[in-house]
Amino acid sequence: MICLERIEELKGVEDRGEEIFIGPCTTFTRLLESPVIMNHFPILMEALKVLGSPPIRNMGTIGGNIVTASPAGDTLPPLYLLRAEIELRIKESSRRMSIMDFIKGPGETLLAPGEVLTAIFIRKSPRFNFHHYEKVGARKALAIAIVSFGALLKTSDDGVVEEARLAWGSVAPTVVASPEIEAMLKGCRLSNQVLEKAGQIARAVVKPIDDIRASADYRREVAGNLLLRLALKNGKPS
Repeated sequence: MICLERIEELKGVEDRGEEIFIGPCTTFTRLLESPVIMNHFPILMEALKVLGSPPIRNMGTIGGNIVTASPAGDTLPPLYLLRAEIELRIKESSRRMSIMDFIKGPGETLLAPGEVLTAIFIRKSPRFNFHHYEKVGARKALAIAIVSFGALLKTSDDGVVEEARLAWGSVAPTVVASPEIEAMLKGCRLSNQVLEKAGQIARAVVKPIDDIRASADYRREVAGNLLLRLALKNGKPS
């Protein structure tokens, strides 16, 4: 048995030019303290700020959040939006794949017997100037997400959407994206009218379940409503 948290090579954040390396055993607290994460991935920083409590953030790691593959994992929507890739190693071989391909369902991944998650890579995306992450839970803090929502947008100086990436968590077996809504927003301003229409599509796209935390109908309604938060930011860069 090997305690992975003691392997220094699996910790830390490094700027490697076009992409950022994140060690899977890096704690959430250490990520929150990283100027590299703050400068390049503010949407991930927003998710980290609402994850658990200080003791949980001191112990929990980003690799654990990924491999657990919970639909409610707070870092997963941002990592999907950022097109994160992971590296898996076993003995003398390794493979690299997107996080979207790696997670197949609740607690289900492509991690093979004997494999270890050894790296997370995120390419820098300077073109996005609008970053938003929010989760709805039973409480303001220390709550598992009933619904989470993230958005990366590139907007012009006059507020027109030039590119959009959207993702919802805790509303399906894996993180949900909607190419239809992303295409619809392109060329539009973030008005209530546009986002109400997008919300109707979102409610049809998500596949939530009833559980002890919320009903499927409530999750579906909230998933659509969270799009309206984008209008409150009025298309201004975050």
